[in-house]
Amino acid sequence: MSDPITRVVEGAKGRYVLVRDGHEADLTYSILSPQTVIADHTAVPEALRGTGAGEALVIRLVEDARAEGFKIVPLCPFVNAQRRKHPDWADVFNV
Repeated sequence: MSDPITRVVEGAKGRYVLVRDGHEADLTYSILSPQTVIADHTAVPEALRGTGAGEALVIRLVEDARAEGFKIVPLCPFVNAQRRKHPDWADVFNV
């Protein structure tokens, strides 16, 4: 089952949001430049922990980075942990 992920951008801040069964998980980021975004924080409520919601948010960020040509600085510990689990994502991370 694939949940839709919404992307919201307001000025220099962005956010990916996944809603499942009334619970909201999100990944926030800061836009440093058109070429670089900083993944700030991933928040997954207890009800969605262990369901892959957080990973789905990171996957969407990686897909958008590839499609739009920007690099990700993984300040968020969860995003950085996902980066380490997926060496095939090295092309979109700036570490």
